[in-house]
Amino acid sequence: MSSRAATSRFATAALNAAARSASPAGMPASVAAGAGSLPVAGDETARPIVASQKSARFMGCTPFGGTRQYTNSARAFNTERRSFRSGRATEHARVRHRMGETRVDLLHLLEDLRDAYPGALEETILTEIVANSLDSGARRIQLAADAATVGLVVVDDGSGMRRPELARYHDIAASTKTRGQGIGFAGVGIKLGLLVCEEVLTETRRGKTHVATRWHLKSRHRAPWKWIPPEALVAERGTAVRLKLQNPLSPLLDAGFVEAALRRHYQPLFDPSFAPVLAPCYPHGVGVEVNGRALEPEEVALETAPLEIRAARKRKPSALGYLMRASEPLPEERRGLAISTRGKVIKHGWDWLGVTPAAPERIGGLIEVPALAECLTLNKADFVRVGPRGATYLAYRKLLQEAVSRQLAAWGDVRDQAEESRRRVARPVERDLERVLHDLADDFPLLATLVQARAGGQRRLPIGKGGGGVDGRAFLAASVVSASAVAEAEPASAAEPPPVGEPRERPPGDGPLPGASGARRPAHHALSIQFEERPGDPELGRLVESTVWVNAAHPAYRRAAASRSDGYHIALAAALALAPLAVEPAHEHAFVTAFLTRWGDAVARDRSAVRSSR
Repeated sequence: MSSRAATSRFATAALNAAARSASPAGMPASVAAGAGSLPVAGDETARPIVASQKSARFMGCTPFGGTRQYTNSARAFNTERRSFRSGRATEHARVRHRMGETRVDLLHLLEDLRDAYPGALEETILTEIVANSLDSGARRIQLAADAATVGLVVVDDGSGMRRPELARYHDIAASTKTRGQGIGFAGVGIKLGLLVCEEVLTETRRGKTHVATRWHLKSRHRAPWKWIPPEALVAERGTAVRLKLQNPLSPLLDAGFVEAALRRHYQPLFDPSFAPVLAPCYPHGVGVEVNGRALEPEEVALETAPLEIRAARKRKPSALGYLMRASEPLPEERRGLAISTRGKVIKHGWDWLGVTPAAPERIGGLIEVPALAECLTLNKADFVRVGPRGATYLAYRKLLQEAVSRQLAAWGDVRDQAEESRRRVARPVERDLERVLHDLADDFPLLATLVQARAGGQRRLPIGKGGGGVDGRAFLAASVVSASAVAEAEPASAAEPPPVGEPRERPPGDGPLPGASGARRPAHHALSIQFEERPGDPELGRLVESTVWVNAAHPAYRRAAASRSDGYHIALAAALALAPLAVEPAHEHAFVTAFLTRWGDAVARDRSAVRSSR
């Protein structure tokens, strides 16, 4: 073979390769070049030059050019292709330059989440792990703190997790839980353990699935985890979490600290009197062990008075608790009324309730309301106060205010003379606001929680089942039941029904609030006005629970009091304080205008009523 023939064949092969790369997949080269469909024999994609020559002969034309012409065409084509690829790469570089990607500073995010919780970080981690165990339906929770290994192990016998669920468990803000069906719902609590641990080992077992992972915070932006062989921490089913702490002096390694934190945050779980109201949540009960020792209930020898909230036509209470009174000041952690949901204490003290006894240091108590689990905030240390969930919480709180106030009155709790004198000053203003709240409640539903029922009447309260939304048709009534009344009610339930014609006795707490019989009277406001000195605060007043605190140190109030126009000033302060509760920030001005308009109309109606009576 001559050198020219070899060169020709080499050029032909190169041109065929170039044509194949240029032709779209599955399309003949002749069609890609715009020649249309021709009756060409052979594989045009594999041998485009041969196919072109055959097509020319078929049409009766001289075959196109020779090898040199094809070679020149291939060179030109390759030049165009390189130019196109260069331009496309440049365009891609421009697109990448214009587009970005959101990154997360994981360490900073976890630190912000830590600051969102009111308690210590170690206490938060402990309560979050136990909350996850409770939500999984655990009957037994075992905690083991070992200072020698610098580790804390928490094992439960709950439902466990499958492999995909355990994989999602490592994602921040990823949770399969439904709000209201458990204590945890946000998927952020256990992640805080990365801040204080060298590693977090999680082992879970459910059916035939038995898997484990190891997790740690490697850098500010990375928290890698990997699958590892299980270490047999879980026997039959459930989940185990082992924290290997960075600090060998961490309080999580102290069994006394662990026990005290559990009793403080999960007090209803260690009190048998709450078993009836917690039975739907934990049908088999919950047992807790710390270093192999079961936590037994604590007995307190104090005078107590039961509290109950019952739904209409319901035998079981929706909320259950008690008030206790001591002759000496109580420890700080026992003062005030604590409120819990599904066994987790959420708030404590008297500020959240808005009712303060004359001797707050000698009175305490606890009330369990499982339905409020759907009203929890992210940190599970408070309840939301806006929207339907906020209306549910405020309605329950109103019932608790009434029940606690009645029990305090039964105990003879009397306020001092100075406070009574201040109440006499604010009482006329509160009466002026009565019709305002009543009229605005239709347009601003959240204001309805500041309206209470007088004795002989009952309000419609927006409280429904957890997880099913708010049902405005539900009626609730609060009552303070003495121990003797409860004892008498039990045998009465088993007694024979009364004869026909005799009135059936209503069990305690199943009807409206106790009070004198008589005609039903209209509802009146539950909003109270108080005064406080806050020098330097530019706000005219602030709303704390159901009390408007007017800033008596404000220059505007002093001038209003000097000109005897303090009534208008208090009304304006109340409107500004109620606006964030009633509407969104963008509509606060419209609410204040409507409030003052109704306030003026109420005074005008009072004057016309006086003239008509004469």
